[in-house]
Amino acid sequence: MQSTNQAARETRWGARRLMAWVAILYFSEGLPLGLFYDLFPVNLRQAGVGPAEIGLLSLIGLAWTVKFLWAPLVDAWRGHRWWIAGANWGMAAVLVALALNPQALGQGATWPWVLLTAFTVLSATNDIATDGYTIELLSKGQYGIANGLRIGFYRVGMLAAGGLLVVAGAMGEAGQPSWSAAYGMGAVLMLINGLAVLLAPRQPAAPTKVEGASAREWQALREQPLWLLALGLVLMGLLWPVLGPLAKWLQWEALLPYSSTWWFKGAVPVSLMLTGAGLMVRAARGPQAHAMADGPVFGAWVSLLARPGMLPVLIFILLFKLGDAAMGFMVKPFWVDSGFTPAQIGLVSVNVGLGLSIVGGLIGGWYVDRLGIFKGLWVLGLAQALSNLGYALAAWYVPHAAPGTAVEPGYQVAVYFASGLESLTGGLGTGAFMAFLMGITDKQRGTTEYAILSSIFAFSRAVAGWAGGLGVEQMGYAAFFFLTFWLSFPAYVLLPAVRRMLERE
Repeated sequence: MQSTNQAARETRWGARRLMAWVAILYFSEGLPLGLFYDLFPVNLRQAGVGPAEIGLLSLIGLAWTVKFLWAPLVDAWRGHRWWIAGANWGMAAVLVALALNPQALGQGATWPWVLLTAFTVLSATNDIATDGYTIELLSKGQYGIANGLRIGFYRVGMLAAGGLLVVAGAMGEAGQPSWSAAYGMGAVLMLINGLAVLLAPRQPAAPTKVEGASAREWQALREQPLWLLALGLVLMGLLWPVLGPLAKWLQWEALLPYSSTWWFKGAVPVSLMLTGAGLMVRAARGPQAHAMADGPVFGAWVSLLARPGMLPVLIFILLFKLGDAAMGFMVKPFWVDSGFTPAQIGLVSVNVGLGLSIVGGLIGGWYVDRLGIFKGLWVLGLAQALSNLGYALAAWYVPHAAPGTAVEPGYQVAVYFASGLESLTGGLGTGAFMAFLMGITDKQRGTTEYAILSSIFAFSRAVAGWAGGLGVEQMGYAAFFFLTFWLSFPAYVLLPAVRRMLERE
């Protein structure tokens, strides 16, 4: 009896230790994204770089969207902890180079932009290895709570990046921020992250490689080039959002009249993605599919798409957070147009919102672990949609005001309540959704399959954000936020396909 109790205590301790590593790993994953979206743009603007050039950061950030292209390399070479450590040390080296010459960003030099590009590629590689490592280590019953911790500490990492702005201001002189101090502190955090991950538990042994799989894969590609056409269409869809900003920056007269239309921003890239996915589904069931099933590059695609009912599941991934993503990009502009100051926005939407999103993620993770991924998806997804109604009511109630205008207490309460509801329910829905993505991946190909699925999700978020700006311009905040509530429900039509997929796993 005593040995049984001891074994149970060791099991609980092992699970808690594993969850602690999940928290550390996803802090490490959130920090680079925070640097990219918070630190780099502010430094560039203060260095005199124009908004159009700063907008090019979004093009550099496409590394996170197309990371599935080199995910097979991480899968093949294994050693995910070393990939994570190496990526962190590489990002630290980039930050050290910027710390030594922070003024170069405003001097028109090319090398800082090369460094920023390298930073995003390294960050995307860190994401690939971290996601693959955690999928291999966790059991299906741990996905819920693990994703709750993941959401919370990912945001803590992003908040830490925002804290480096405070460091820059505190260490500066004569009103000028010290970017060297901010980048130096960021480099130290990256070095610590890289060293810490080497102490994490070893990942399970690699699956046995199939002899001659690579040769058979490339032979099959030569005989059935439909795969390459399908992948090309998927990539065109993923990269399509680049064309709008690129057309404005390069003044492409042929594209400028169309770059702001709804069909150019949304319908064309979505159609390209779905056409490419449809061709891949057809190829995955074709005569050459068996020759590619064990291949290092397309094997994960075959594994995913050859499953019955996978195409509606991919559409579900595109649609599940559509309403949330469409509204999310317009929330901060709504605060500004309601008269709130940057300090008010930061206090509630960042600090208080961080705490509520962590709570929401943990509650959502507990719910998924107890009642299952499927029930978590539709119940917590419904709760997530309610936040859109909260913002719709706030936008209907709160009038527009010039920046700096004192916002009446009643209006403040309405917007703060909407923000708190969004943070809490966003954590709930995201926890269930991430558990779902993990739940349908094959552990033997988890690194590449999860990279593919998360890239599809990232694509839908980017397109929804584009469409959100157009929607607010045409409809106003209140009507658009109300519309985004209903955009949350088309995915529910596909829940039967999701249930069947989860039951097969």
